[in-house]
Amino acid sequence: MTTITEIPPAIHDDARARRNVVVLVIAQAFLGAQMPMIFTAGGLAGMSLATNHCLATLPISLIVLGSMLTATPLSAVMQRWGRRTGFFIGATGGVIGGSLGALGLYLGSFPVFLLGSLFTGVYMSAQGFYRFAAADTASEAFRPKAISYVMAGGLLSALVGPQAFKLTADAYVVPFLGTYFVVIAVNLLGFLLFPLLDIPKPVKAATTEASGRSRWEMLTTPRIAVAVICAMVSYALMNLVMTSTPLAVVGCGFEKGDAANVVTGHVLAMYVPSFFTGHLIARYGVEKIMGIGLAILAGAGVVALQGVELENFFVALILLGIGWNFGFIGATTMLAGAHSTSERGRMQGLNDLLVFGGVTVASLSSGGLMNCSGGSPVEGWTAVNLAMIPALVLAGGALIWLVMQPKEPAN
Repeated sequence: MTTITEIPPAIHDDARARRNVVVLVIAQAFLGAQMPMIFTAGGLAGMSLATNHCLATLPISLIVLGSMLTATPLSAVMQRWGRRTGFFIGATGGVIGGSLGALGLYLGSFPVFLLGSLFTGVYMSAQGFYRFAAADTASEAFRPKAISYVMAGGLLSALVGPQAFKLTADAYVVPFLGTYFVVIAVNLLGFLLFPLLDIPKPVKAATTEASGRSRWEMLTTPRIAVAVICAMVSYALMNLVMTSTPLAVVGCGFEKGDAANVVTGHVLAMYVPSFFTGHLIARYGVEKIMGIGLAILAGAGVVALQGVELENFFVALILLGIGWNFGFIGATTMLAGAHSTSERGRMQGLNDLLVFGGVTVASLSSGGLMNCSGGSPVEGWTAVNLAMIPALVLAGGALIWLVMQPKEPAN
């Protein structure tokens, strides 16, 4: 028998939502800066620590695996105790992950470094809920803009993260040790930020019947199913290509600084469009923006296959970032409008479990494709980009199928 909890103040309060968005934008900007730092350093550090170069991207894969394993329990924690508690857990995971990563580098221990990567996944999972937290107190009209603004906070992380990597990668005798010290510091910032959030805890249902649909019922709802598929594909393909990019850039004869600059361009492209993605969704509809995102992801693969000059890397990774932005923000907006408040914890946790499950497979595949599918970095880079085709066909087909369905009444 469930109990009735006190009903919080009116949830859909755009003044409150805007205050929460400011906090979440700052968190996305500064705590989020660790992700481009780690994704740039992880593969290169893995290459130096792993005895088998096919495992070079395993640290990044374990970050995503940790995120996947954490998504459902972390969502349940937020459903019961609120967003702040979940975000504190994420920042704690980031501190532990950064500390173990630094220790692994200092000791030259690949297993310790991998354990740190797994804990970093706890932070990555929590960061994924920033976008949902932005929608919690927003009205239906403000929701896509709130999500988009929070994602736009990644713009500063795109500037801070790769540049911090360039400044810290060789700051100590042990390469990348300084990078992981910065990772620890930015996670500690979260303990000052998250108390400022004002998001009511979800109200417990008075009866089990009022608690909403089961996970399977939600997942077989056409609009939810397509949102999950498109989120999985957008994020997985972005990760597949981005994970291999530093290895490909350095393997093709360029410097580590060049790899960091390419990642900077990519992460900027991921977040700059967020200033207007929400407006485009509100004006043209979420399905159209998601379709455009998938088309741009395909364009990124086409450019990457044209050559391995530095310009090709820059253009391909910029297109990859824009395509991810349209596809992922569109899918998040579609999902946020397709379930009720009582279903939030179950559906958002399931969504991120599936999304990061796909990303885990992509990141594991990335290292194998890049280092073990051919005799040269060029052949590996070609294999990585050709691997995008089946996933794009799946997501594009699912979106077309949804558009052809009869319109569902909104929840």
